[in-house]
Amino acid sequence: MKALVAAAVVLGAATQTAHAFCGFYVAGGDQQMFNDATQVVLMRDGTRTALSMQNNYKGPPDAFAMVIPVPVVLHEGDVKTLPKDVFAHVEQMGAPRLVEYWEQDPCRVMLEDRNLELVRAPATPSPVRHESARGDLGVTIEAKFVVGEYQIVILSAKDSTGLDTWLRQEKYNIPPGAEPLLRPYVENGSKFFVAKVDPAKVTFVDGRAALSPLRFHYDDDRFELPIRLGLANSSGTQDLIVNILAPDQRYEVANYPDVTIPTNLDVKDSVKDRFGAFYTALFDATLEKNPGAVVTEYAWQATTCDPCPGPTLGPADFQLLGADVVAKPQAYPNWVLTRLHMRYGKDLKDDLEFRAAEPIVGGREHVVDPATGRIENGARADSYNNFQGRYIIRHPWTGAVTCQDPHWHVWGGPPNGAYNGPISATGLAFAPRGQVKLPAVVNSDVPELGIVAGKAPPPRGPETAPAYAPTKTTGCQTGDPAGLACGLALIGLAFSRSRRRGARQEP
Repeated sequence: MKALVAAAVVLGAATQTAHAFCGFYVAGGDQQMFNDATQVVLMRDGTRTALSMQNNYKGPPDAFAMVIPVPVVLHEGDVKTLPKDVFAHVEQMGAPRLVEYWEQDPCRVMLEDRNLELVRAPATPSPVRHESARGDLGVTIEAKFVVGEYQIVILSAKDSTGLDTWLRQEKYNIPPGAEPLLRPYVENGSKFFVAKVDPAKVTFVDGRAALSPLRFHYDDDRFELPIRLGLANSSGTQDLIVNILAPDQRYEVANYPDVTIPTNLDVKDSVKDRFGAFYTALFDATLEKNPGAVVTEYAWQATTCDPCPGPTLGPADFQLLGADVVAKPQAYPNWVLTRLHMRYGKDLKDDLEFRAAEPIVGGREHVVDPATGRIENGARADSYNNFQGRYIIRHPWTGAVTCQDPHWHVWGGPPNGAYNGPISATGLAFAPRGQVKLPAVVNSDVPELGIVAGKAPPPRGPETAPAYAPTKTTGCQTGDPAGLACGLALIGLAFSRSRRRGARQEP
């Protein structure tokens, strides 16, 4: 049976680009509705799925609804509304990030540490009930209830034409061409989650409805996403981001090519002011090289990050996103957050099918050439998930060298301590496209994309380093204010140098 899994659209392009939605919108009037942005987080354990969805779109301020195919009949106990900030937490955690490092005094030594935490999540069952349908259209109302501002009806149908007709008779303005898109779901026995919104309970600002996020859960052994139905509201190319939370497990797409986003790229200072435009250029170049691929942008334990652009996900977030109904009783799962990104048009043929994937590591400060400080690029297999899209602005050391054996390529915070931390590429639905030329802003080649960088800064090393100039005092001294400040700087540095073995911690 075709099963709804997860879709979350947080990346986009210019105004002509639509944003993906796992169902379609139907309006109560004559105007057409187009999805503006959808964020969805999918929590999965065994055969149980909890799908949390936040929608923001523009449309007429009269009655409208969302129609989403689901694998089973949902009931009132399976559906709830959520606070909006939980979606911002997930987006910030998984989004590509820009970090800024300063080369540390080559005569200093760094320390590092790491903290992990676990989270508990119980489970609850879901109820069952039925209600009959009207007419001879082959449509049955399986359940009917109200949650927040949503009047929810769960439908089953014997044929797609009858379902199309039923929705129209109920005063819904079905998007043109919806019936052929409905047909494969009806034939596969899917049910239809219709969440009608009462406009009296919604605030509209400039035609945009601020709706409460919805969460529902179900059991199904298939792990799929019916994105073809969302083409009914598409005005062109759509961006789709799938966020999946699962215990100790990342996921990838089984029926499309899989590729990881190029990561650990050193970039020029100018990227800081146009990070969104830089990332859309990198993403588009990745798809140009890998047509039709689904791009992995993040795979990491959700209670940790390095570098961290904000608070990690915690027990309250997991409970809201479905741990109360998904995780096994008395379990303490290490939730892994996987972020997958796809861009497609109306020529899309197949829904997405997901499968468990082996752990990968990438986007860490793992040095592969100590002589030049070159770090590892791309993704590699490992025993745990530590992969992220990470891009770096580096500021080489320009101060005096006060020792005979300096240690270069040790990166950390600025000399004055003024740093706001990593920047997440969030809210990219309106990020510009085509405004950044990658060869002009990367400091080294990106061979997997065939990109040759422009003139790059020379590598840091003895030939280009400031000359050793011994003074009367070298390193940290005790008994004077300067020595105290130096000692505190050594202790307080939150950025690390590479371990002799394995990946390095980062800010």
